[in-house]
Amino acid sequence: MLYGRGIEQERIHRMLVRAGDGASCALVIRGEAGMGKTALLEYATGVAGPGRVLRTVGIESEMELAFGGLHQLLWPVAGHLEGLPGPQAAVLNAAFGVSGEAVRDRFGLGTAVLAMLARAAAGGPLLVLVDDSQWLDRASLDALVFAARRLHAEGVVMLFAVRDGVPGGQIEGVPQLLLQGLDPAAVDALLTDRVVALSPYARERIVEQAQGNPLALLELPAALTAEQRGGRLNPVTLPAGLASPSSRIQEAFQEQIRRLPAATRAMLLVAAADDCGDLDLVLRASARFGATLEDLEPAEDATLVLLSEHTLSFRHPLIRSATYQDAALTRRLAAHRALAEALRGDVGVGQHADRRAWHLAAATTGADEAVAAEMVGVAERAGGRQGTASASAAYERAAQLTSDSAGRAQLLAAAAITSAEAGQFDRTAALTDRVNALALDPRMLADLARVRAIVELDRGSPGRAARILLECADRIGRCADLAPVLTEAVQTAQSSGDGPLLAEVAARLPDSPQYALARAMAGPLATAGAATEPTRAGDGDADGADGADGDGFAERILAGVHGQLFADHRTALDTAVACVRDCRTQDVVGWLHTSLHLLAEAQLSLGRYEEAHAAATEGLAIAEQFGRRHRETYLRATLATLAAVRGEEERCAALGGAALEYADAHDIGLAAAHAHRALGLIDLGSGDAGSALTRLEAARSRVGHPALTAFLLPDLVEAAVRAGRPERAAEPVVLLTRWAGAARQPAAAALAARCRALTGPDEEVEERFTAALGLHDAGPAAQPFERARTELLFGEWLRRERRRTDARAHLRRALEAFDGLGARSWAARARTELRAGGETLETGGRPDELLGRLSPQEREVVRLAATGATNRQIATQLFLSPRTVGHHLYRAFPKLGITTRNDLPSILDRER
Repeated sequence: MLYGRGIEQERIHRMLVRAGDGASCALVIRGEAGMGKTALLEYATGVAGPGRVLRTVGIESEMELAFGGLHQLLWPVAGHLEGLPGPQAAVLNAAFGVSGEAVRDRFGLGTAVLAMLARAAAGGPLLVLVDDSQWLDRASLDALVFAARRLHAEGVVMLFAVRDGVPGGQIEGVPQLLLQGLDPAAVDALLTDRVVALSPYARERIVEQAQGNPLALLELPAALTAEQRGGRLNPVTLPAGLASPSSRIQEAFQEQIRRLPAATRAMLLVAAADDCGDLDLVLRASARFGATLEDLEPAEDATLVLLSEHTLSFRHPLIRSATYQDAALTRRLAAHRALAEALRGDVGVGQHADRRAWHLAAATTGADEAVAAEMVGVAERAGGRQGTASASAAYERAAQLTSDSAGRAQLLAAAAITSAEAGQFDRTAALTDRVNALALDPRMLADLARVRAIVELDRGSPGRAARILLECADRIGRCADLAPVLTEAVQTAQSSGDGPLLAEVAARLPDSPQYALARAMAGPLATAGAATEPTRAGDGDADGADGADGDGFAERILAGVHGQLFADHRTALDTAVACVRDCRTQDVVGWLHTSLHLLAEAQLSLGRYEEAHAAATEGLAIAEQFGRRHRETYLRATLATLAAVRGEEERCAALGGAALEYADAHDIGLAAAHAHRALGLIDLGSGDAGSALTRLEAARSRVGHPALTAFLLPDLVEAAVRAGRPERAAEPVVLLTRWAGAARQPAAAALAARCRALTGPDEEVEERFTAALGLHDAGPAAQPFERARTELLFGEWLRRERRRTDARAHLRRALEAFDGLGARSWAARARTELRAGGETLETGGRPDELLGRLSPQEREVVRLAATGATNRQIATQLFLSPRTVGHHLYRAFPKLGITTRNDLPSILDRER
């Protein structure tokens, strides 16, 4: 029976009832130790019924064993592996250590977990419980949270129990339930029903000390003697101060443990030192202390441990903690040595070898090169299975065990690099502070600098990240390949929007062909478009992932950004498509969100709005999953720009505002410029030129390099002219013309010609608009939105010149293009001009606005289904379950007015 948790129980009950109807949901139950998190999980188990529950428990001693928690959870339903697609089955077998292969694709693993849960729920609602999530190995927790965020219509309920106040286990993006202390009525009922008689004085002290913590209310009285419970002696075992209930509970457990026989305490210590639940291992290790199975009886009688034929578990995690912490250091070391010896015969390829190595490390107090070497092996195995958090911990322990100062620096650097790959940026920063950089070879020094820059980029500012890279370049000089360091310095300096900093980076670039592209990106505008042939989209080393690898991707992304900045959108698109493809096929997750951002920007420039929305949405989900806040900011700005083009004012304001908030706080000048531009574009489309001009000038102020401002100058010129402030367009037109000359692309020349038409003398306007339209049509990649805007502006000018027939021809073409693109506010402007020119237009909705009725997730599912992809294929690409895909299609068909998948291609064709 639970006391005082009626509201929480009702919430869980409703979740399970909805699961019976096919809905899925997840919940994180938070609270300090003893608040009843595990009791609520047990309540959920009772409601779900037998055979419908999967459970895993985080174990502190196994935190560094990659995928241990996932193995415990899914092994009971391993039979469903055979029904999964080959790649998903393979990645799960690798995570479980069955195949001996490496787990390279974390997103593939998360999708496989989601698919596995969906299959396990096929026979009815499924309850998934993750207790003590703060102690689950990070690789398992990441995969499970990934799945939890994408639950929709599988009939799965996931409950995570997380202890507050303990590092690790932070779960974002999932609803949270915080357990508070029990109210006085519940406290009174619990003590009356469950606790032996207490004197009024003892009862008052227990209530005061427990602070509403249910476990404390039960365990603190158990630690008292009969005399203390009766009030004949002060309950001196209760601390006088108001320390946390967790510490008081632990002290109560320690009082119970100290009363046990010595042999029993020895066995409990061995179990606490490993806590894998393997009774046979505990018995083998405890035999070295002369203890036997019978010595566990007193602990079992006191309900401190629970025993079965093969397992031993502590009734509460704090009992294990109390056992371990109350033992002297020499006894703890002896327990770990005994476990290592007991595991010697079990060592093979897999987690037994890793557990033995960790016990050896725990039993070692000084330097030991042999144990250090074993820990390096643990790190390499963990890294190979994408257990990067585990690998980092193993490298750090190896560093502590070696007496070689140079080796220690290399190992700490490796720990920092792998912790960055795991997204543990706070830990990365702490580790880098401990590295003696003087002891690193140039390659490791460069890798470490790039990791420090990644951390700074996501937690601090791109300007400081660029400084880190420049300092590294100055230190290693010409004794190493500087290209990766300086390439990233160019990109981070660009992100800052700091013109002088970018010039400083440019001054560091050697005058050699290897750096031609970087010089083109960082140098003066006069030479910026004159880069040598960019790196081909399919070239480059694709070994990299997060952290310091992926040199080939950095160069390729730089080439794509160069194309985007200088209006070579076809090169940008081809490069981005190849990078995204290679990220997927080679499991290079660390570059996927950046590649998707480049892809979305190129597709946006080319008017492929549905595809751009899909790429940006996926990129944002990946960036959020791994805490890449810097890239999140850019992707939100991209999505805000898409919303602006479509006239979605509320969505644009929300996305642009969120991007601005983070960009302003972290001095990400270029991202802030993109967000301001999106907000200015929505104003410009709706006809509020004054507000648009303010926004666009704010955008321009955030970047100090002409190439970085070119993307917003056409909007700024139009806003200034329409707002009646043509003088504020003069300099932007000059800069735009220079940029077009450097870019050497018809698309750039078209924009410059359009803006010169807006600001030039009347006798040259028609010639310049006509030239702009010709240039729009001359390029290798059409930009339908920009061409339509030129038609609109030309038509508006012709109407003012009273050439209505000529004006209507241009305005009709503009309206047709805007309607095809779904650019509602811009289409409204064209309609207004046509009506003002005497044309009668039909009112009402358009058939090609059908996709606007769908949610963003439904649109992505429909878009892929229209290509002929199966539900399973769609689920794999969008990181959903097949049942969720089917649910989205079920909801989308009525909105689109269709009944079968065969009708989807025609809907998409009309939208284009």
